This record gives sequence, C-alpha cells and structure tokens, in this order.
Amino acid sequence: MEGPNCIEIKNLCKTFANGRNIAVDNLSLTIKKGQTVGLIGADGAGKTTLLRLIDGLLLPDGGFLSVCGLDPVKDKETLAQKIGYMPQKFGLYEDLTVRENLEFYADLKNTGKDFDEMLAFAGLGAFQDRLAGKLSGGMKQKLGLICALTGNPELLLLDEPSVGVDPVSRRELLKMVKETVKNNATLVWSTAYMDEAHGFDTVVVIDKGRVIYQGRPGDLAPDSRSFEEKVIELMGGYQKKESLAAKNFIMPETKCKYTVEAVDLVKRYGDFYAVRNNSFQIKKGEIFGLLGPNGAGKSTSFKMMCGLAKPTSGTARIMGTDIVKNAAAARAHLGYMAQKFSLYPNLSVRQNLEFFAGAYGLYGSREREAVGRMTEIFGFEKSLNDDARDLPLGYKQRLSLACAIMHNPPVLFLDEPTSGVDVITRREFWNHITSLAQKGVTVLITTHFMDEAEFCDRISLFYKGQTIATGTPDRLKEKAGAKTLEEAFVNIILEQREEAA
Repeated sequence: MEGPNCIEIKNLCKTFANGRNIAVDNLSLTIKKGQTVGLIGADGAGKTTLLRLIDGLLLPDGGFLSVCGLDPVKDKETLAQKIGYMPQKFGLYEDLTVRENLEFYADLKNTGKDFDEMLAFAGLGAFQDRLAGKLSGGMKQKLGLICALTGNPELLLLDEPSVGVDPVSRRELLKMVKETVKNNATLVWSTAYMDEAHGFDTVVVIDKGRVIYQGRPGDLAPDSRSFEEKVIELMGGYQKKESLAAKNFIMPETKCKYTVEAVDLVKRYGDFYAVRNNSFQIKKGEIFGLLGPNGAGKSTSFKMMCGLAKPTSGTARIMGTDIVKNAAAARAHLGYMAQKFSLYPNLSVRQNLEFFAGAYGLYGSREREAVGRMTEIFGFEKSLNDDARDLPLGYKQRLSLACAIMHNPPVLFLDEPTSGVDVITRREFWNHITSLAQKGVTVLITTHFMDEAEFCDRISLFYKGQTIATGTPDRLKEKAGAKTLEEAFVNIILEQREEAA
C-alpha cells in the first residue's frame, strides 16, 4: 500500500517577463512521502523555478500546489520549518565561518546547536573556524548540505548540490543524503549527472516546463550508461552538427614544438603549497585534461598560466612566450573560461559579448561579426537583452565559453566549462572543443565529468598540488585496474589518501 503524498501539483503555471517567458507550463506531479527523486531537464526547462515554487520562494500564476499537506503561500512560515532547501547558487555567507553559518541556519529553524555529529559526518570538524569563502568547492557543497539538513526537515530540496564537485566528494555527498532519508525524509535532487539520477527511487524529466517522464530509472534504462541516451531521446534527441565555432577558425602559424608548457610551477601561501613543482608540455591540437579533487590546485595552476596569479617560482610559456616575463603577449594567444562565472552580471548578454570583443581588439565590423557568430552558435537570439545574472546556470556557461572563443585564440584554457550544463548542451560543448582541436587549437581543460575526460588525449591527475599520474585515459584505467575512468579516478585518489594517512 502506497504512503501519503509529500508533494501534490496539478496544472501549475509560472511565467516571467509579463507572461512572455513560460517557466512552468500546466505541470502536474505527485511525489510520495519518503521517496528519493532525481529531477532532470535541459537548461531553462524549469527545474529551479519548480523547486522555488515548492519552497514558497515564488508565487504561482495558477494551479494547485500542496507540500507536506500545506499551502506554500498561505502556510509559508509553518512550511519553512519542514523544508531544507539548498539553492543552485551558493546560499551561504562566505564571510562567516563554517560554525557561524550553521548557527545562523539553526536560528532560522529554531533548533539546537549541537553540530558535532553533522560536522564529523561531513568531514568538516577540523574546519569550524574557517571562513566559508575559503573552503574548496566540495567542502562548500557539504556545508550547504548540512545547513539544509538543520532541524531534520521532512522535505529536502537540493538544486544541483553536486555541481563542480569531484567524483570522490560526490559519492560522499550522496552518502550523506542517503543516511538522512533513512529517517523517512522526502528528497528532490536536481542534477546534471546521469549516474546520480539513475540511483534514485524515481526520476522526473521536465522539458519546457512540463513533465515528460516520471518513473523508476530502471524502467527507462537498465544501467546509467544507456540511461543518458534515453533521457536525450526524451528531450528531443541530439544530432551532431558541424561546429560553427571551428568552421571558420584560422590557426596562426607557429614553430613551437609545444604550444603550452608549465615549467616547475610553484604557488605557496605561507607554509601552504597550493601547487608544487607542476610541469607538463602540450602539443598543438592536443586536448589535455587536468583532473583532481576539489582543492587539488587545478584552478590555481590555470591562473598562474594565464598570468592572473604570479608564481612563487617557475614559469609557463604560451605559444613560446614566457608568461612571467611578458604576460600581456602570452595572454593574447589565450581564450580563458574561469571556473566561476566571471562575466559582468549587470550587463546584458549582448553587452558582455561586445565588451569582450573590444577587450580582444575586435572593433567595428569585426566586433559585429563576432557577436553575431556567437549569438548564432550558442542560441542567444531570445536572450540578448537579458542581464547575465538572470540567465540559467547552463546559459551562463554558454556565454562564458562564447566570450572565451570569440577572438579565435590558438590556445584555450577551460576551467570546468560544462559545470551545471545539461546533457545535450554538454555534447554541443564537446563538439565545439573536439572540432577546434582538430583545427589545431590546443585545449587545457578541467572537468568533474569523467565521461567527458575520455575525450582528452592525455590526462594529468592532480592531488594536493602535485601530479600523481599522467597518461591517456586508457593508460590511467589500466594503472588503476579500473573499467571506467571514474573508477580509476576514485581508486587512485583513495590510494593517495591512505598513503598520506
């Protein structure tokens, strides 16, 4: 006999921009108490809007919505005590410590302040006095999760809690959640990782504001690998097309044997080494993956190689130009996409594109051509006048990538370019990346999607600022005795942890 419903939704509607933008369109959905639910959909499909409606943060335009037997609008204060919500954007206070963030959330939920068990479970016991802004990406997500768990909520709403989190930390986050739902809490977890979605009781796929599938993941596909293909089919399918980004790309002449070189790079903060003796060489047209857990030093290496952070010692060369001796000339060869959204949130999509065109020396007809080309490639036609801060996360990533490649750079540094991007858009991104590499563009990339890392020609696995393994994806799998690259990643990192213990 089935249990009572935790969430009941009938004909729910929500629009923005005076009705022009339909985010949730006549959506109906029922979620039983105690279920774990994976919420999947393309960028802009309405996932975040749906979660915010359930939490009472948005008012619906029409339809029926009941959460834990309450009306999210009329019973907002009562319902707030029953829901733990973790937003897609980092919802903590970065200038407060770990413990101060927990105390703040405990005050909101009118609950006790004995956090020892939760901190130990999240591996944050030794970091209580550290500012949240100084935590690694994985630690921030764990802190956000235990803040959402404060007060033992009946319903957990987690909006892409594992975005930008390495495979080891993702497994730890999932373990934390599964331990929680043993207490009969209901979980709705929005995710871009298909292997995660396949592990829930139920998956809900939404597209254009409507539910297009609800059921057990095993009924859609027997395993996570074919599950992704089925989800893509439900979303309308993906047909690989010629990359317009690569079609008209003109690769400059170079006599460099290696277009990118890191030479004994070191970055030290006091006694702490963020990067220690980092060296590698990348050839023209090679896709080189820099993988590792959160806080391993990948982004720090990127910043030094781009001239955005000065090395403590060592150097890097881009197209033969020393980044320390001549940073401006070296950067002229680069397209750089930062891990965090680094564009101008108060400017529109068009204004961001125009600004970066000017920064790269594109003016007049060259600027108009570049902006038009990026608009066509990434589908910005309907959002050109929207502020960048209002874009869904996936569209922000598209805009960041567009600004990185619009000047046709011979070298691309992409720091987690597909973080938070839906499965179809990820394939489009990688079609551009592999096509550009075939044209001769050198790509240095970080990612936490191990299926993406299979596209790399070579991989350097980073741990605590140092390279611990280098080779092709197949070579790393062989080294770790693993069938998949994710399994190899986890095995090698856990082995390093055991040796260091």
